[in-house]
Amino acid sequence: DVQLVESGGRSVQAGGSLKLSCVASGYTRRSYCTAWFRQAPGKDREGVATITNDEVTVYSDSVKGRFTISQDKNAKNRLYLQMNSLKTEDTGTYYCAAKVGSWCHFKADFGYWGQGTQVTVS
Repeated sequence: DVQLVESGGRSVQAGGSLKLSCVASGYTRRSYCTAWFRQAPGKDREGVATITNDEVTVYSDSVKGRFTISQDKNAKNRLYLQMNSLKTEDTGTYYCAAKVGSWCHFKADFGYWGQGTQVTVS
């Protein structure tokens, strides 16, 4: 059974940086897509960034140039989100998600989700 566990969320001042981590277990597929989503209070969940197993990345316009998604190059069971130049509108619960198959899009059906980690920017 696939499990995703996020960590690294905390309160930070605007302009600061934060790095989120997601550890995946039970994930053995060769072709996959992993992603970060976020949900602000009272708003719909939105895609932040995606990455395929061959390192192709996509970012939402709102974070492009400020956030970087990456994965552990060796084990590939760890996903990261480096967040720089944080803004108050980046506040929300950040979720790690994964899906089988190389098609990697925010609208894809991500079958696996973590429990979320809270990021508060003030």
